[in-house]
Amino acid sequence: MSVSDPRTAGAAAMTAAGFAFEVQARDGSARAARLTTPHGVVETPCFMPVGTKATVKAVSPRELQELGAQVVLANTYHLFFRPGTEIVAAHGGLHGFMRWDGPILTDSGGFQVFSLEGTRVIHDHGVEFSSVYDGSRHVFTPELAMHIQEELGADVIMAFDQCAPGTLERAEIEAAVERTTRWAAACKAAHGRRDQLLVGIVQGGVDEALRRRSAAEITGVGFDAYAIGGLSVGERGDEMLRTVELMDDLLPRDRLRYFMGIGDPRGIVEVIARGVDVFDCVLPTRLARTGTAFSTEGRLNLRNARFAHDLRPLDESCDCYTCRTFTRSYLRHLVTQKEMLGAQLLSLHNLRVLLGLTADARAAIRDGRFAEFANDVAEHYSAGG
Repeated sequence: MSVSDPRTAGAAAMTAAGFAFEVQARDGSARAARLTTPHGVVETPCFMPVGTKATVKAVSPRELQELGAQVVLANTYHLFFRPGTEIVAAHGGLHGFMRWDGPILTDSGGFQVFSLEGTRVIHDHGVEFSSVYDGSRHVFTPELAMHIQEELGADVIMAFDQCAPGTLERAEIEAAVERTTRWAAACKAAHGRRDQLLVGIVQGGVDEALRRRSAAEITGVGFDAYAIGGLSVGERGDEMLRTVELMDDLLPRDRLRYFMGIGDPRGIVEVIARGVDVFDCVLPTRLARTGTAFSTEGRLNLRNARFAHDLRPLDESCDCYTCRTFTRSYLRHLVTQKEMLGAQLLSLHNLRVLLGLTADARAAIRDGRFAEFANDVAEHYSAGG
C-alpha cells in the first residue's frame, strides 16, 4: 500500500536557497514527491519535455502549460554556441529568454561533448572538441560548465560528467567513473549561485561494482539531487532496469532522483517502479516529426495507407487538442504532405500522453495501486511505447 516514508518524512531541507524536496508517499519503490523551486513546485513522478535550444520543438510555452508540463529542459552545449550565453543573460536568463515561467533544468553539455567521438580529446581537466556549428576547437571543463549554467540561470543544473555507455570496455568505464568523481568535486567547488540546485551524476555503465563505487563517491561529494547517467545508450533493457534497481538501494532516499533519457510509456513506468522521480527524453517530439504517435494500440505511423480513410481520433482515451479535434485521416494528410501542422499536432499529443501518464502514476502511488497501474500500462502500450 502507499504510505508516508518515515525515513524521509520531514526531510525537505536543501542547501540551495528556495528549494525543498519531500517524499510524500511510497508504493513499493515508487515514490510520489514534491520539489519546490524558486519558479514553482514540481510534483513527481514527472516527465520533463526537452527544449534543446530553449524551445520544445513545435510547441509553445503556453501549450506546454496547457498540456500539464511542470518543468522543461534546455541544452548547455547548444546554447553556449547559439545564441551565446551573453544574449540569454541579457534577457535575465532562460526564463526571460524563452518566456517560460516554470522551473527549468539545464544539462552540463557532457553528453553532447562525449557524443562527438570523432573530434573530441579527453583530458583529466576537461574535453577538447570541435563545434558542430563551425568546426572551431573548444575545451569544456567543469568550471566552464558551471559558469555557462550560472549565466543561463536555470533552476536545476547538472555537474559535468563523462558519459560512458555500458558497451565500452570496463577499463574505459572505470576511467570515466574516476573523472566523473573529480569533475563533480570541481563543479561543486566552482558553483556559486545558491538559487540553483546542483545535481551530481552517477556513472558506471551496467557494471555493478563500478556503479556502487560511483554512487559512493558522488554521494560522498554531496549534492542536493542525484542523476543516473550513462544508461539508455546502447545497453540491453534488462541491464538498464537492473542498474536502476541497484540505484534505488544506493542513492539517498531524501533526495531527488533523475533518470537521464527515457521517453516511452512502458520504460517510464518501469523506472518509476524502481524509485526514479524525474526523467526526460526527446522521443515524443522526435517521433512526431517522423509522423509517429503514441497510442494504446502501439505506435501509430501516420504515413501508413491504412489511415487514409480512418475517421477516428488518434487515441479515444486521450484528452489532448489533437485527439479532441482531428481525425487520423487528416493527420495522415498533414504528415504525407509534410505540413508543419502535422508535427505540431503530433507533438502536442505525444507530450500529453507522457504528461498524463506521469500524472496518473502520481495518483496511483498515492492511492496504493501502482502495481495495478503499471500492469495496465504494460498491457495497453506495446514495448517501446
